[in-house]
Amino acid sequence: MQDQRETPATGQAGQNGGRIRLTQYAKASGCAAKLGPGILAEIMEGLPRFEHPDLLVGLAAPDDAGVYRLRPDLALVQTVDFFTPVADDPYTFGQIAAANALSDIYAMGGTPLTALNLVAYPFCDLGAAPLQEILRGGGAKVAEAGAVIVGGHSIADDEPKYGLAVTGIVHPDQIVTNAGAQPGDWLVLTKPLGTGVLATALKGGLLDPEAERLLGETMSTLNAAAARAMRQIGVDACTDITGFGLLGHLREMALNSGVDLEIDITAVPYLPQARKLAGQGVIPAGAYNNREYVAPYVKWTGAVSPAEQDLCFDPQTSGGLMMAVPEAKKELLLAALRQEGVRRYGVVGRVTGKGDGGIAVRGM
Repeated sequence: MQDQRETPATGQAGQNGGRIRLTQYAKASGCAAKLGPGILAEIMEGLPRFEHPDLLVGLAAPDDAGVYRLRPDLALVQTVDFFTPVADDPYTFGQIAAANALSDIYAMGGTPLTALNLVAYPFCDLGAAPLQEILRGGGAKVAEAGAVIVGGHSIADDEPKYGLAVTGIVHPDQIVTNAGAQPGDWLVLTKPLGTGVLATALKGGLLDPEAERLLGETMSTLNAAAARAMRQIGVDACTDITGFGLLGHLREMALNSGVDLEIDITAVPYLPQARKLAGQGVIPAGAYNNREYVAPYVKWTGAVSPAEQDLCFDPQTSGGLMMAVPEAKKELLLAALRQEGVRRYGVVGRVTGKGDGGIAVRGM
């Protein structure tokens, strides 16, 4: 019998020689499948907060990862992230999920060390080969980050899900949180927006092969290079833009920092076709959840199209870092990003002053 397995680049052959499309096994793709910020806030409000003298970043204020001090010069950075397929190709999905989980470590200024695989998988429907490719893709991305996979856990599930629990390290004096943005800081985003919209289009069969390739390449790119530039220059605050969308994560930064922000919509980088597809109504459900929670704190000025508004709430999968950098360091940071090979960045806004977490989005 002829072996119908294919390379990671072309996907896994399924019944009748057809290519398995992982996104068809998911109700929602990637970070768009996560619980919305409003639901999470309601749940977390009733839970106790842990306190400990060595717990440097915990549940008191939402951030990208937890940080626990082991000794005066060493702290652990811990995070976990997993989601449903955001790519049809198993190997690519594994890479994206791993890059997304590792991103939280980079956003805190840390270096990833170890990772644990988290797997939910419909073995009877898909067989072993796609899962092997998912894990191979994730392992390759962890190795690229200089970390190691030390184990994992799996369960049977009707819907495939994959991700990592990641542990990193950071010096306690070099932690970067989302709570340090200062008036006058510039806001620098290191990846283009639109992954949620394009992943929704992919699930609906609306993306051509080149757009699908670029989407996978963007989401599977580590934020390691951007983090190296950040550590080299020094910034006041950082977060990564993922499931809560651009404005959801900026709201957390603004609220935790006690400042107001302004975004210049004309400076925001987008993936090709993102604005076109958003204008056609190709919007993931998670964007509406994000809008419902964040919109009361957003003021729109000038000409901001409905598509641009939707993209501001679009849940990103493995999005870029958002850094708040002082005026005196802005050009140094941009030069460092270029030197590290980060090309699709944008200076998208500024911290306008002390405040209660309001965000103004300015168009033409």
